[in-house]
Amino acid sequence: MSTQKKFTMQDYIESCPQFIRENVKRRNELTTPLVQEFLSGNYTSIWIIACGSSSNGSLCARQFIRQHLKCEVKIVTPFQFVYSEHDFKETDLLVVVSQSGYSLNALDAVRLIHQSGRRVIGLTGDLESDIAKECDVVANYGVGRETVGYVTRGVTTLALFFMLFTIEAAKQKGLKSEEEANAILDQLTQAADWNEKSTSLVKEFTQKYYQSLSGMTNAYVCGVGANLGTASEGALKFGETISIPTAVYEIEEYIHGPNIQLTPKYTVFLIDGGVGSDRIYQIFEATQIVTDNVFLITSNPSYVGEKVFCVPCGLPEEMTPLCYLPFFQYVAYTITDDLNRWNKHPLQRKMEKECSSKTENYSKSPFSEDTPGRR
Repeated sequence: MSTQKKFTMQDYIESCPQFIRENVKRRNELTTPLVQEFLSGNYTSIWIIACGSSSNGSLCARQFIRQHLKCEVKIVTPFQFVYSEHDFKETDLLVVVSQSGYSLNALDAVRLIHQSGRRVIGLTGDLESDIAKECDVVANYGVGRETVGYVTRGVTTLALFFMLFTIEAAKQKGLKSEEEANAILDQLTQAADWNEKSTSLVKEFTQKYYQSLSGMTNAYVCGVGANLGTASEGALKFGETISIPTAVYEIEEYIHGPNIQLTPKYTVFLIDGGVGSDRIYQIFEATQIVTDNVFLITSNPSYVGEKVFCVPCGLPEEMTPLCYLPFFQYVAYTITDDLNRWNKHPLQRKMEKECSSKTENYSKSPFSEDTPGRR
């Protein structure tokens, strides 16, 4: 009988701080393939082709890339890319992301790019995967092995990877001095401490508001800037684990229509990373008129009160997703585990077998486990 430990989402959540610290130290090893391709190709913009948590992790890093590398970033899902939106130019760096490296839609995107005569850069956690073997340049973004299908460490390490790539590329392009780059790297290392602190704080917070969180029947998760990515990942996690309908909105967009259907039974999460804080807090207070189940995730210690989750990290807004992601990951894991919602409807499992999202080789990969959700 095997005594090998079976890892849970919580294990991967709690391992993130260590991975952030180690990957900051390993940044040259991890990012060199992508940095060299970006610089040698004289690219002026980046297309990231990714879905699910890989798309959300990319979205968490988008503002960071735009601010520090001074280039535009477009994020598109592989299916949309293949069948509708592939009007890329010679100056666009094309990056296909698949944590497992066995996603059929990502593989289709790689092949379409090759058919167009362009080079393909792949980011994955498995350098021996199907996708890695078909890319011209491939990089392991430092996720390690994550066998639970509901991605947690993968989204954090991917966001961090793009941030580390940005700093190294910006430094080599002369956009950042060595001193400026080191200051930002110090902040990313601090983010590991705050990620760890956030995980500690959310455990107590979840128990304090357990009645509201365990009673969620549907939810809105809203953010802006870098935390639109955090909101997207939060909504995805609640939907795929707790199995409740969860919508994601940009915060101001939320009060331009979606709020009309609010009732006291709704749950709303608003994420404040420092962009538009006063307006976000105003919307937080206004939402309480309709429902008591409204939560504010913020880095501003002056915002206090019931259902305010504060991580006073003092970091720039574009880094705060690294500090906030544990909130949604831990709540999703705890409520799903307590309510025993891991087992999905049997017809849903039949559906997965009918239209698999992975190649045949996935079952033999180091990421394979009998759970859905691998991106």
